[in-house]
Amino acid sequence: KSSVMNTTRRKFIINSGLAAAGAFVLPACTSGTSTSSAGELAQEAVSETKKKVGLQLYTLRNEINVDLPGTIKQVADTGYNYLELFGYGNRSYFGMPAAEFYQLIKDNGLEARSSHHGSGVLNNEVQGSLSNGWEQAVEDAASAGQQFMALAYLQEGERDTLDKYKKLTELLNKAGQVCKDAGIQFCYHNHAFEFEELEGEIPMYHILDNTDPELVKMELDIYWITRAGFNTLEFFDKYPGRVPLWHVKDMDNTPEQKFAEVGTGVIDFNSIFAQAEKAGMKSFFVEQDVSQAPIESIKLSYKNIQSIG
Repeated sequence: KSSVMNTTRRKFIINSGLAAAGAFVLPACTSGTSTSSAGELAQEAVSETKKKVGLQLYTLRNEINVDLPGTIKQVADTGYNYLELFGYGNRSYFGMPAAEFYQLIKDNGLEARSSHHGSGVLNNEVQGSLSNGWEQAVEDAASAGQQFMALAYLQEGERDTLDKYKKLTELLNKAGQVCKDAGIQFCYHNHAFEFEELEGEIPMYHILDNTDPELVKMELDIYWITRAGFNTLEFFDKYPGRVPLWHVKDMDNTPEQKFAEVGTGVIDFNSIFAQAEKAGMKSFFVEQDVSQAPIESIKLSYKNIQSIG
């Protein structure tokens, strides 16, 4: 287990002090009733999507290390419907062959909908990154019926110059094409640093403006874009239909802007989820990167999601 738990995903986040965020489902607020049949059908589709809630398993990384089957069962018992995975390496998850892990998920009534991976640009000894063994990772994901795969995080040495971002776009397009060929949508997951100006440009915009919109879409981390000082709704306006995945966690009302359970902080989820159709949202995952009691955190977030709207 230890060798897999020390994969790119974990090292990226622990060593940097950053983390990916999870996403979840909230009821949308609408400002009126559409009179067009097309509008009604679109709204019905969004409403149907919001009946189910996903979880990014990174939230429970410590619990997984202690009791993998028991942790998966707790997630299902809480009410979650689907998962976003992390920790893939050498065709395994957490020391378990990928096929067996997918079966464990299925046996608990859960769906593996997405997974996080590293770029492998600076660290490619573990197969399963965009730079090493990507085709095999995509094949394994497709075998389980996954709909999405995402680049989780860029290490500091991958993002300190604009030229490195330019090279990154080539890698993203290639990874996206492999995914598309397998019936999977590839996405890029952000943190705050992509919104910090670099050599006169905003790296996040550079990535999306220089990749194929069909091959590379967005898994928007609403906490991190908010912390960076950017507006989520304006982002949807700039890239409509290109944000099928959301990571959502709340931000507490302190100068430190710490992670918080959904519905306990300052982020206005109602206004954001009201624009789900414009964003092109398909799935979303709860994640609490840092918590003193992760199981209780995911339960509270799930409970609060049901009452927001």
